[in-house]
Amino acid sequence: MHKPSPPLEGPDAFQDKIRIVLVETSHSGNIGAVARAMKNMKLANLWLVNPNSFPDEASYARAAGASDILDRAQVVQTLDEALEDCVMVLGTSARGRKIPWPVVPPPEAAEIAAENSQAGPVALVFGRENHGLSNDELHRCHYHIHIPSNPDYSSLNLAMAVQIMCYELRMLYLRNLEGGEGSPNLIPMTAPGDAGWDVPPAKVGDVEGFFGHLEQTLHDVDFHRRDNPRQLMSRLRRLFQRAKLDQMEINILRGVLSAVQKAAGTRGNTKPAQDGTETEREEGHV
Repeated sequence: MHKPSPPLEGPDAFQDKIRIVLVETSHSGNIGAVARAMKNMKLANLWLVNPNSFPDEASYARAAGASDILDRAQVVQTLDEALEDCVMVLGTSARGRKIPWPVVPPPEAAEIAAENSQAGPVALVFGRENHGLSNDELHRCHYHIHIPSNPDYSSLNLAMAVQIMCYELRMLYLRNLEGGEGSPNLIPMTAPGDAGWDVPPAKVGDVEGFFGHLEQTLHDVDFHRRDNPRQLMSRLRRLFQRAKLDQMEINILRGVLSAVQKAAGTRGNTKPAQDGTETEREEGHV
């Protein structure tokens, strides 16, 4: 059906040590969806315990470009075979147990998995779509992973559960890369001046020029009375300063104000903006 993919090497060694184990999956399409979830987060080590049907067209169709994960998948008949060489096993469980077992949420589970992966393969085990893992299977797990979903609707699709754990592992991996150079996507970009923003922050003098232009324009269209200003300009100043404008945004706003003045019949001089466009301004105002 597909040419087998080569094993992972080099920088992907960490991701390959994390073993995603699916137990007796009923619907092969779910296997494909799991492969897609894994590849999204750069994990690739998939083991299938006695799947109902695999490989087949449904699994590859649902993989949506992650067929290489399916090509590498290891198919075994028993859970013991999938876990034999692992140094740590974590299994997902939504049920309480008569005998309390160590239970961790996904972020802590990812930390445990990552730490133990330095010593050897670590398995994250996911059960059947309809009733999860049996008690005997859960007893083979050092920890149980509980995903704190809505208690009134706690059933997660198999691929969803896998995606949550793969995401936590991916974020942990990126944060722990040497030198903190995991990914620019981990660094928030919310305002001008942040790495990746395309235009520098507006300078104070340019912002003040905009406020002067705004006040004049509001006066020109009889919206603002300088003899009875109340708090209009103070509130507008607070609004725009909260927005943390960049230089291009200032130029655009100045252009809008100039267009409003032109439509209102206000005549003023013309001065080029920093982006090369022309903005009309009331003489002596800004």
